[in-house]
Amino acid sequence: MLDAMKKEIFLRKDELQNKNIQSLYFGGGTPSVLSADEIKSLIDEVLKYFNFKNDIEITLEANPDDLDKNFLKGLSDSPVNRLSIGTQSFFDEDLKLMNRAHNASEAEGSIKRAQDFGFENLSIDLIYGSPTSNLEIWKENLNKTVALEIPHISSYALTVEPKTALENWVAKGKVLNPKEEEQNREFYYMIDFLKDHGFEHYEVSNFAKPGFYSRHNSSYWKYQEYLGIGPSAHSYNGTDVRSWNVANNQQYIKKLNSNILAKETEVLSQQDQFNEMIMIGLRTVWGVDLDSLNQKFSENILERFNKEIQNKMEEGILKIDNNHLKIPEKHWFMADGIASDLFQV
Repeated sequence: MLDAMKKEIFLRKDELQNKNIQSLYFGGGTPSVLSADEIKSLIDEVLKYFNFKNDIEITLEANPDDLDKNFLKGLSDSPVNRLSIGTQSFFDEDLKLMNRAHNASEAEGSIKRAQDFGFENLSIDLIYGSPTSNLEIWKENLNKTVALEIPHISSYALTVEPKTALENWVAKGKVLNPKEEEQNREFYYMIDFLKDHGFEHYEVSNFAKPGFYSRHNSSYWKYQEYLGIGPSAHSYNGTDVRSWNVANNQQYIKKLNSNILAKETEVLSQQDQFNEMIMIGLRTVWGVDLDSLNQKFSENILERFNKEIQNKMEEGILKIDNNHLKIPEKHWFMADGIASDLFQV
């Protein structure tokens, strides 16, 4: 796999217009597949063809059970300077429901171990609105997060995905379906609590202390180009072309051994580009740049949109600030629904 990924880096080295890299992200369960030395080797390979900015953010996504002392020791000697840890909860009942491999003690221990090895730029994932939780438990999760001095939090409402154990349990009545009103209550409690503790709410599901915004994810939300390497990885040219690699490891390796890229590509229509800009932009504190929108899209696309935003501004669920269209934060829980009403269909 490592050789195939290096081959892909070489074959795609000219796809990015900007050769000065500001972020590098290792995700998708990588720590369970690659050693710290292999991660360093991939970083060295990227450096053959790209330049790293002096303050580059290099993130490794990991589960708590990946982060043992030996792995962290090796990682601390690498250029990796940020960890995103899939904690989900500090309560065992929540973790059992989510079918996680770690328990609550391991979740907390992995964070403390990472800090002991010098990783201060940490992000954790937290899930709210679980049937095994309630507002008091959610408060304890947030208190624990703040006490652990974690500077970045990504937090999502629990959803029942098709063909999962959770869907089966809900269907059989073993577990209650998550209640939207409870998730709404926990979401807005989280906003107030984290703001009181110095966090900035910069995307619907993301909170950071000043200086700790996820640079990598922010590039997605600002429609910047990115290059994804490895099975299932996605790429975007910053305008109208998106591609994704095959998910099957064997197919991925076989094609690259023959110097063939294992990817599929789609050209985004004007309608697709418009809808994506609206969906992503309205989830962020920056909003949608109306000047950019007017320059990029035709009057046919913008006519209905302009009428619809006037209606929603009168309802108070949209506002224009410095010529950027935004959803007031008190309506962020419904951001995706509000954005979808503005889509071109």
